Amino acid sequence: MKPADEALTHILNQVRAQQATENRPLLEVLGRTLASDQVATLNVPPTDNSAMDGYAFCHADLATQKGEGLKISQRIPAGVVPTALEKGSAARIFTGAEIPAGADSVVMQEQCQLNETQTHVLIANDCPQGNNIRRAGQDIASGSAIASQGDQLTPQTIGLLASIGIAEVPVFRQLRVAILSTGDELAEPGTALQDGQIYNSNRYLLASILQQMNLVVVDLGRVEDTPEATLAALSRATVEADIIISTGGVSVGEEDHVKGAVEKLGELDLWKLAIKPGKPLAFGRVGDTPFFGLPGNPVSAFVTFLLFARPYLQKMQGLQPKLPQGELVPASFSRSKRSIRQEYVRVRIDENGAMHTHPNQSSGVLSSTSWSNALAIVPVETCVEVGQAVRVVRYDQLF
Repeated sequence: MKPADEALTHILNQVRAQQATENRPLLEVLGRTLASDQVATLNVPPTDNSAMDGYAFCHADLATQKGEGLKISQRIPAGVVPTALEKGSAARIFTGAEIPAGADSVVMQEQCQLNETQTHVLIANDCPQGNNIRRAGQDIASGSAIASQGDQLTPQTIGLLASIGIAEVPVFRQLRVAILSTGDELAEPGTALQDGQIYNSNRYLLASILQQMNLVVVDLGRVEDTPEATLAALSRATVEADIIISTGGVSVGEEDHVKGAVEKLGELDLWKLAIKPGKPLAFGRVGDTPFFGLPGNPVSAFVTFLLFARPYLQKMQGLQPKLPQGELVPASFSRSKRSIRQEYVRVRIDENGAMHTHPNQSSGVLSSTSWSNALAIVPVETCVEVGQAVRVVRYDQLF
């Protein structure tokens, strides 16, 4: 059995990143991976503008004010190009409006006084020069980098791109991920269970995570436990998808046909990991299409996907894989026997940072993944006592 860290390094070294790109409008690129650097070609804001509703003036003119103050020579709403400021006057100005030539300061309307006819404004002599002016390029300077190739586009970045006038950007084509479930015992939700059947939770679990990763799901459904059906499903997946993920059928039972089918159509590069849960993880290729064979037990499928398939898919998308180091938390469980497998314990970290352990760590107890919010890691050949610091990786670092 290959250790978890060695397996992940090996798997990530096999990645061939997505190369195909397409230009898409900004409203359609949330979560997509940027295919080229984006550089600003203008300043934001494009000109000096007012940060307040108030009056723009030349600071040197304050000393020339008489009783009524400075004459109000023009009114400047946002979006209107002003004329040069008349010497010895002030301009009524609104938030976001361009500062007129000749003005170098803005006073808030609450900090000055209008005469009775509202033709003049009296400004305090101690009003600072340059006050309440947002300079051109204060937010973004022309020529500055806005986003880099490989960035996953967030709402904030999309807003920045819009602010410099970019309407569409090149992104890597979305990966198509084929998922298939093996097992004659599987039934679909919404149908009546027959004797010996269980509902197919893995199909919906994986499809949901893949959608959350902004990937296209090619759903091949349930595959019968026969060599012929398994070969046909895998062959179809190579045509329709960029990567294949199956659940079940990778162990050593007489009805486990995935391993043999992959070896017949391609190559199995890795099989059996020194981890718990998730020992029978398979990795290889079907033809030239990458393949992950996840265990059939739902917790094992969940854990192995997050730890191995997820970073592989991220790198394949052109992203830097997220490999969180986690945090040290006092253990709420103990392990008195050393194991040759690295264990991932489903735990919940509460609002006070305290750990709680799910009482049933069986790989078939899917409710433990909903109850928990983190995985506590017990390294190989390690005993753990309650209160001993163990490394914990939270789910929100893995999704």
